[in-house]
Amino acid sequence: MDAFSAVNADKWSRLQALAAKGRLTGPEADELLALYQAASGHLSLIRSVAPESALSASLSATLAQARTRFTGARSNVTADLARFFVVALPAALYRLTWLTLACGTAFVLVAAAYAAWLGTSPEALRAVASEAQAAQYVDEDFINYYSENPAASFAGAVWTNNAWISAQAVALGITGVWVPMILFNNAQGVGVAAGIFAAAGKPDVFFSYILPHGLMELTAVFVASAAGLRIFWAMVSPGPRTRSRAVAAEGRALVTVALGLVLVLFVSGLVEGFVTPSPLPAWLRIGIGASVLAAYWTYVLVCGRRAFLAGERGDLRREDSGYTEIAA
Repeated sequence: MDAFSAVNADKWSRLQALAAKGRLTGPEADELLALYQAASGHLSLIRSVAPESALSASLSATLAQARTRFTGARSNVTADLARFFVVALPAALYRLTWLTLACGTAFVLVAAAYAAWLGTSPEALRAVASEAQAAQYVDEDFINYYSENPAASFAGAVWTNNAWISAQAVALGITGVWVPMILFNNAQGVGVAAGIFAAAGKPDVFFSYILPHGLMELTAVFVASAAGLRIFWAMVSPGPRTRSRAVAAEGRALVTVALGLVLVLFVSGLVEGFVTPSPLPAWLRIGIGASVLAAYWTYVLVCGRRAFLAGERGDLRREDSGYTEIAA
């Protein structure tokens, strides 16, 4: 073994150096492959004599490092990021368009019902808050909420909270009850707040503070809810696929949505932290929020439709998602 190691040590050292090198020339790549093949034969011979030796373990590690150089990376990071933002993410969002609108419609109907009820029924309003509490909420608490903390820290807190809610909607949507609960609770909260302002005769103040960030923020919640419901429906009605394969495929595709919503909610958090409490006119603050929402839907309907028609669904590529068994 000592003689065998002495004869081939230079080749193994050269293989290790090439495997650790950042960029290889053409001749170096050819040399790497040739040395890899030779070292593989050497390892096979060593294992037949001393399979548990330190030399066997060391050469095995060198071969693993070399193998990673020509099999481990199918594409570079830039190409993967480009595919994610131009193909996978918009295709996954586009698939959820109608279900997103359905979640949004249900949310608005529930919120409007609560707002109309509290805004027109003094008894219902008194059950929620006393006259003094309602006045303090309208005149101080609601508005101060957006400016009582520094804008940067407030934006960060809002971003992480909303991203967590969206991730829960996607991950726990398979239960079938989590998404309706989230939508109803949030719609109830928005409707009650709107009803209190309507009863005080200041609905314009409410909308001037809720719409700049709420347009995009609530849309992101609707998208996450739609993704969760889509996973749930894949379990209920898998179609020609097995139930596990249907849920796995939808889960992989719609986790893409959760990752994309982190960025969407980051933009929404910036609007809520810096635009909503700003001294800008109400029409301008709402216009900024509407522009963010318009940019989102343009991205989805243009890039997403193009990717969807090209056959993309937001799932991983076949070489990344792994093999699946053949099923009728």
